[in-house]
Amino acid sequence: MTTPSNTVTLWRPVGPKELALIEASGMRRFPPRLPEQPIFYPVLSEDYAVKIARDWNVPASGSGHVLRFEVLREFIDCYQVQEAGGRDHLEYWIPSEHLIEFNAAIVGPIVLVKSFP
Repeated sequence: MTTPSNTVTLWRPVGPKELALIEASGMRRFPPRLPEQPIFYPVLSEDYAVKIARDWNVPASGSGHVLRFEVLREFIDCYQVQEAGGRDHLEYWIPSEHLIEFNAAIVGPIVLVKSFP
């Protein structure tokens, strides 16, 4: 998949409740974080998103889904890539209070690419 140089492809593993809220937005934005969720974690690879959706979301909620989306490079470059337990586990840590701006930086639709089980 080729992306414009002004965007970055990111991935988001989600459970069924979060997917329903994203679908309700027309696949255009992520829902506000809950009070106990101060950080929004988009990940940098499909493989990592699959691992989370399949291995964590399915046992926790019965299903897991992998979403792909594009975000403006100018926006995401303001954040550092974080390593979460391994060099293949790369993600951004977006403070929940920045989620409105994050959603505004999404280019095009959020695409459902995989579902488990």
